[in-house]
Amino acid sequence: MNSISPIETAEILDADLDTIAGGLAGGVAVDLHVDLAGITVCADAGAVLSADGVKAGANLHLGAH
Repeated sequence: MNSISPIETAEILDADLDTIAGGLAGGVAVDLHVDLAGITVCADAGAVLSADGVKAGANLHLGAH
């Protein structure tokens, strides 16, 4: 006899999930990588627009070898 109770599953559509999570209206990302004369520069920036507002971020990495 199996004493484990049955598990009920439900399917969630992407559109329903966007409504629950606030959705994503749009986004943009930019990346740059330059390696010149032993110096490496990597930069990226991005922004996302959703029902919660705008979120943006940027990173810069410098290296020498």
